[in-house]
Amino acid sequence: MARVLVSDPIAKEGIELLQEHFDVDVKTGMDKSELISIIGNYDALAVRSETKVTADVLEAATKLKIIGRAGVGVDNIDVPLATQKGILVVNSPAGNTIAAAELTMAMMLSLSRNIPQGHNSLRAGEWKRSKFVGNELYGKTLGIFGLGKIGATVARRAKAFKMDILGCDPFISAEYAAKLGIQLVTLEELLAKSDYITLHVPATKETRGSIGEKQIAMMKPTARLINVARGGIVDEAALCRAVEEGLIAGIAFDVFEQEPPSVDNPLLKLDNAITTPHLGASTKEAQVNVAVDIAEQIVEVLSGKPSRSAVNMPAMSADILAAIKPYITLGERMGAMAVQLADGAVESIEISYCGDLANLETGPIGRSVLRGLLQPVLIESVNLVNAPIIAESRGIRITESRSAAPEDYTTLLVVKVKTDKGQKVIEGTLFGKRDIRIVGIDDYAFDMSPEGYMVVTTHMDKPGIIGRVGTLLGEQRINIAGMNVGRQGAGEQAMMVLFVDEPVTEEVRRQIIELPGIESVKLVRFV
Repeated sequence: MARVLVSDPIAKEGIELLQEHFDVDVKTGMDKSELISIIGNYDALAVRSETKVTADVLEAATKLKIIGRAGVGVDNIDVPLATQKGILVVNSPAGNTIAAAELTMAMMLSLSRNIPQGHNSLRAGEWKRSKFVGNELYGKTLGIFGLGKIGATVARRAKAFKMDILGCDPFISAEYAAKLGIQLVTLEELLAKSDYITLHVPATKETRGSIGEKQIAMMKPTARLINVARGGIVDEAALCRAVEEGLIAGIAFDVFEQEPPSVDNPLLKLDNAITTPHLGASTKEAQVNVAVDIAEQIVEVLSGKPSRSAVNMPAMSADILAAIKPYITLGERMGAMAVQLADGAVESIEISYCGDLANLETGPIGRSVLRGLLQPVLIESVNLVNAPIIAESRGIRITESRSAAPEDYTTLLVVKVKTDKGQKVIEGTLFGKRDIRIVGIDDYAFDMSPEGYMVVTTHMDKPGIIGRVGTLLGEQRINIAGMNVGRQGAGEQAMMVLFVDEPVTEEVRRQIIELPGIESVKLVRFV
């Protein structure tokens, strides 16, 4: 019988489920040396955040097949090494959805009715009813930045309060949003029109600091900002100044840039602020949900079935992995490139496997395209197992086909992303066995490696345009590492791809697009 070690406290319902199938040992509070001394006896490990599954622990885990994290974050697990050793890492990304959504509503109501302030006042022996006159949610506009599981759940609850709902999420189509009763808008419009703004996006390179001084200045002076998602999305210093100066009416924060926050954090000292110690998943029901979820996944995986919430790549035979591994990398880069070049909300994606590629195991390749497309903007981890489910949950239609390759290539991978504003087509192939290449963008032919940082422009093919872009980047001390140009014909429409050594800022992008002859500028990064 397989053996399972539970090394952190999890709900008894999860332990009981494991005990129905396996020999289970519950040993919490161990130090690392004790964990290392026994981990080699177990097929599965169930943890929360206390146990640190580091490299030395994994090296000793000679029998381990799966690590289950009862929660979302896996920062305490060396996922890359676990992947190398063939150990599946699973989490429970949906187990706290209701808890986080309900906390959001509680924050919103508390802000509106001054509940914490009134409570403290009454405890101090005061009876100052007029001091705590509040506002109703009824008829107000709620802006939701991020419409994943939690954001959508908040929207459903806000509808019961008869609120008008605006949403911003590049991976949600207008059709899908309409089914949720949400009007899709830009982030700028959401900030300007909303009475309440709630954040439900991951803390990625793209979203960190995305709500700063400029964005806060767009909000109404009566607006209230709620964040139960991740710390770092909001510039806390800029937010504190805005609240102190009356530029916005109040805030409710459950998460912070540094956790636990310093006692000197100015957000903790604001009168019209509600702050809580990261309670988003802290309900009895959520703790049961995540424990049962990972217990079920451990049962499934040890029974030979696939996991529904794998954080890393699922195991596959060495022969299959060797054959398709370069295409998995290519597919992910093509998905990431397509979504960064496209305009509008993604509605569908078509993936075509051409030539010899059509005869390979293409399932993981298609999933890698979806991962590249989805991962940059989602809180939940996207991997080869759950990418199709996440895409489907966001209303993205997926089509796959196989065909002969065009005359110039023995294999060709084609990714077509359709949005509510048009489409973007990326073509890729391998040169040799491992050299991944992009060979087409829309109607333009290219030959380039998808890596690093790119500046992609469209313009008319006229003398001087490329030189002006190069001069501008030079003035900004941005080094150009390479260049590719595709054109429809001499003097006709053209596309230029510049490879640069460092990220180009939004300000520099705006300067480029203002140059004479430039029609569009997109920034792409593969990091």
